[in-house]
Amino acid sequence: MAGNQNTFHLTIASVGETRFDGAAVSATLPGASGELTILAHHEPIVTTLKPGTITVREADAEPKQFKIDSGILECSESRAIVLL
Repeated sequence: MAGNQNTFHLTIASVGETRFDGAAVSATLPGASGELTILAHHEPIVTTLKPGTITVREADAEPKQFKIDSGILECSESRAIVLL
């Protein structure tokens, strides 16, 4: 990820399981107040997530999708963490 200004580090995890841990170009999530997309250098945010699908886009790969029931998103600096 070093040197790439268009990515951020994304971790999607629950107790005992890491679903994604790596560089992402974007992540679209089902926020409690509506869908939101996180990009590199996003403003700090903490929000709850509602049931839906997280779509992660990596630089040179097909988008990955993760169905969730609920969770919390915390985004700061060049890192985003989703706890399910």
